[in-house]
Amino acid sequence: MAILIKDAYVDGKKKDIVVEGNRISAIAEGISGKYDEVINADGLTALPAFIDMHTHLREPGFEYKEDISSGSAAAVAGGFSAVCCMPNTRPVTDNKYIVKYIVDRAREVDLAKVYPIGAITVGLKGETMAEMGSMQKAGAIAMSDDGQPVTSAQMMRLALEYAKDYDLLLCSHCEDKSLINDGVVNEGENATKAGLKGIPSCAEDIMISRDIILAEMLDTKVHICHVSTASGVQLIREAKARGVKVSCETCPHYIAGTDELILGYDADSKVNPPLRTEKDRQAILAGLADGTIDVIATDHAPHHYEDKNVDFSLAANGISGLETAFSLCYTYLVDSGIMTLDRLSELMSARPARLLGLESGSISEGGLADIALVDLNCEYVIDSGKFRSKGKNTPFDGWKVKGKVVRTLVEGKVKF
Repeated sequence: MAILIKDAYVDGKKKDIVVEGNRISAIAEGISGKYDEVINADGLTALPAFIDMHTHLREPGFEYKEDISSGSAAAVAGGFSAVCCMPNTRPVTDNKYIVKYIVDRAREVDLAKVYPIGAITVGLKGETMAEMGSMQKAGAIAMSDDGQPVTSAQMMRLALEYAKDYDLLLCSHCEDKSLINDGVVNEGENATKAGLKGIPSCAEDIMISRDIILAEMLDTKVHICHVSTASGVQLIREAKARGVKVSCETCPHYIAGTDELILGYDADSKVNPPLRTEKDRQAILAGLADGTIDVIATDHAPHHYEDKNVDFSLAANGISGLETAFSLCYTYLVDSGIMTLDRLSELMSARPARLLGLESGSISEGGLADIALVDLNCEYVIDSGKFRSKGKNTPFDGWKVKGKVVRTLVEGKVKF
């Protein structure tokens, strides 16, 4: 099938894009001819479709929260051609059979490309290393115990050494649980105002430090998940300057939100790591602008209404983020003047592709036709009731944002 995308902005200039099969065959001005489909993209910008390194699709085991079908629908609606799903399923994705199930199920759904992330340890318990090699052969793209930290430094050392042999990226959930002490929000002034128990930012920073030290000693790579603290950004910045092979991600909710949101006692603002202070948010913005932070990932964590409609301290952690990610980031990073659209595209497409060894991440002749068409001038109000995701849990419901995904192509096929 041949598709002509007409008059889209590519690198700031109006051009036509020809898609044949799963690849881009031509990018030029004034292309004409006969095509199976012509997409009028006048006024729209063509970006490489986004790649999410950190998604929770919940299947198998928690399909009442989300499943691969609904999560993939949310992904393409958000402009994502690919998502990497975390292993905290039931049963845990800690063996090749669950990995294969996810790969096969995603192929059946046929919306976004889904890459499973296997567990570092069996059952996410931190006690016995999972069989990374067999999971990689079955289709796992990386390893993580996300949702749980690898508490033992010795276990993390062994995992990093093992992963190095397979050239696998380990994605670390950095949290010293001994410091959590039943906390539910960021420790500080707003926690005190709300009468909610706080979590000190050092609970994250201590584990970031540990994993940087291990990666430096072993001369191997490590990826730090959902960085949320100013000191965490600085630790990673200094490690990179020393040549440590550390990469990291942050999330749209740390870009757009702070712990002021907890003052309304809306459990949709409860997330792990918690929303931090304005000082932390500014450090995140600086880290994104100067290259310290490599990737923007959603940490899409959909929940059923009943998981959130309880007392704040009892509510589940997580924000449903696939369908708001681009708009929040465009509004708070590009439209605000902090960075260019090209830099945002790198953070959401090119850089995750490179870290994961994927071919996607750019719009170029001969490249995969993973394309998001976006209307950068469109202002709209986020309405969680219209989410494709089963999870409507977002603290940004009702917020006015700018930049809307209009259409998503995955390997040459229109999926949204």
